[in-house]
Amino acid sequence: MNDRMTAPWAEYALARFPEDPRDQLRAWDAADTYLLRHLAESGTPLSGSVVVVGDRWGALATALSAHRPTQITDSFLAQEATRANLARNGVEATAVRLLTTQDTPPDRIDVLLVRVPKSLALLEDQLHRLAPGVHEGTVVVGTGMVKEIHTSTLHLFERILGPTRTSLAEKKARLIFCTPYPGIARAANPWPLSYRLPDDIGPVSGRTVVNHAGVFCADRLDIGTRFLLQHLPRSRGPELIVDLGCGNGVVGTAMALANPEAEVLFVDESYQAVASAEETYRENTDGAGAEFRVGDGLAEVPAGSVDLVLNNPPFHSHQATTDTTAWRMFSGARRALRPGGELWVIGNRHLGYHLKLRRLFGNSELVASDAKFVVLRAVKK
Repeated sequence: MNDRMTAPWAEYALARFPEDPRDQLRAWDAADTYLLRHLAESGTPLSGSVVVVGDRWGALATALSAHRPTQITDSFLAQEATRANLARNGVEATAVRLLTTQDTPPDRIDVLLVRVPKSLALLEDQLHRLAPGVHEGTVVVGTGMVKEIHTSTLHLFERILGPTRTSLAEKKARLIFCTPYPGIARAANPWPLSYRLPDDIGPVSGRTVVNHAGVFCADRLDIGTRFLLQHLPRSRGPELIVDLGCGNGVVGTAMALANPEAEVLFVDESYQAVASAEETYRENTDGAGAEFRVGDGLAEVPAGSVDLVLNNPPFHSHQATTDTTAWRMFSGARRALRPGGELWVIGNRHLGYHLKLRRLFGNSELVASDAKFVVLRAVKK
């Protein structure tokens, strides 16, 4: 969806990435415009090192491109959206420095703008990583929708950076104002986090998982993945397996342990997730026979090259519920699979993935189910 966002100084054409006519969600919201309006009305000096963290689709970086900001994001799609939106508005790509959450942040930060993420853990990790670059004169402003900002959110800013307060709500959005106190005594960054898996889940029973902040279910095995691990495909010798939307990589690692002859490709659009998957894999194997890729699903995988895809698709995009990501993952899997190749999907029963698979593949088999989840298998003809 291509839409226009009005900032106090200009109007910008913006779109999510990849553009999909079925996706009616905007690339910006009231939290973005509230922050931009505050910066203009308060006369905040946007000089020195300006850092924008968690910019969802590049709306903030595009609007602030004249100040040559650094954008820090966990999302490959957000980075690609930023590049596309800069070009869409006639801005040179070099106007914004693009960093990931796994990169070293700038040594000095004069203006820190934080789009509050859905994950409190990711916010904690990022504030810890950014804190050494923040000084007494740093302007720190956070933004988010009211339902995204909680008392725990404010406590994190206060505990890691300094005294914090909030604005009044406008159009269901709110701002966070933090006054840095460089001498604050803060605990060590607890991320990444490791934990031991249960003993009844097949090849990875009792193994160690490494989770970087922001990855789904960071401190325990989620029940959907647990159910899938109990119903994985049998090992079939040399084959190429893709753990699509790999998260911490526990599913792909399980397949590698069960089938040492297989090659496993771990793919996710989250830099935190792929870092977690790589560490989980290396913790439990000799490190060979795997590739780790941050990207847009299977877009870069040659057609007809894959034997098996395992997928637990997300059904949220930030706070919005949508099946767009699942559709793209299933479609990408069908293109990448060889004839006879299989897509295995774990999902909540109510999502009706069997209908989507039948439309795309012409078939869908129920492998296992319980009161909450189904494991489905589709074969490329």
